[in-house]
Amino acid sequence: MPLEVEVVSRVRRLYHTERADMVIIPGSEGEMGVLPNHTPLLTTLAFGELRIVEGEDVVSFVVYGGVVEVRPDKVTVLADDAESVYELDMAQIEDARNRARDLMAASPNAERRAEIAQELRRVEIAAKVHGRVQGRGQRVRSLEDEN
Repeated sequence: MPLEVEVVSRVRRLYHTERADMVIIPGSEGEMGVLPNHTPLLTTLAFGELRIVEGEDVVSFVVYGGVVEVRPDKVTVLADDAESVYELDMAQIEDARNRARDLMAASPNAERRAEIAQELRRVEIAAKVHGRVQGRGQRVRSLEDEN
């Protein structure tokens, strides 16, 4: 029996499948693998890579916090923010990284410094996940591929 998986951000539904074999979640306490018939639970998401395994395919997303509901037959990911690895653009990631570093070097006040550090953390994670996916030579799919 495969898993139904839905990935939703505050802005839109990013992905849905009814044939996942496994979901690997970047939980706040570490990575967690979910197989069909998993014990029900609710957990928080950390920043990281969410992977959905469907046969030989792996569908990856970068998630930036949120919650996950696991039921024996369904996993629902409610991300604070998320993007498909398919949508990542390394040139934009590098530009954002450089802007954040330049802003940080300008010695902003503590509140602004925390915002910049958060943005820098986001782009570092996106770059890391993009590099990992490229290194695996994984085929990247998006919701549009299913339609």
